[in-house]
Amino acid sequence: MQTLLKPVLMVAGSLAVALPALAADMSPVGLWRTFDEKSGEPKSEVRISDSGGVLSGKVEKLLRKGADPQAVCDRCTDDRKGQPLVGLEIIRGAKQAQGKAVWEDGKILDPENGSTYSLKLTPADNGNKLDVRGSIGPFGRTQTWSRVE
Repeated sequence: MQTLLKPVLMVAGSLAVALPALAADMSPVGLWRTFDEKSGEPKSEVRISDSGGVLSGKVEKLLRKGADPQAVCDRCTDDRKGQPLVGLEIIRGAKQAQGKAVWEDGKILDPENGSTYSLKLTPADNGNKLDVRGSIGPFGRTQTWSRVE
């Protein structure tokens, strides 16, 4: 009996170390490349960060050809109105769903039209992709972002 217990404890100990590392790989925290839905061309880079279990995301770089790095959010209607797009917080308040690799209950801003949507973030492809769903009620759309770092 005792000879069986040792391997079981070793496996349990290995899982206790490995599972948090796997969960960290599946976190949306990091730098992500966004894409234009029509052309498929890179659009921007957004850095998602965690502060006490609450995620936020800021535009770090504009990648669209001809993008003005000095552009401001002229269509925003809240505290972000007139703020530079580079550095603009477009994700606010997302929290991890209990026991799931899904972050929700946050908001995402589309600076192109100034609208804010309910947000759901779901890591995919072993954390290399991020499904970003913005919605109003039952209507919405999902974009897939690619991890840069």
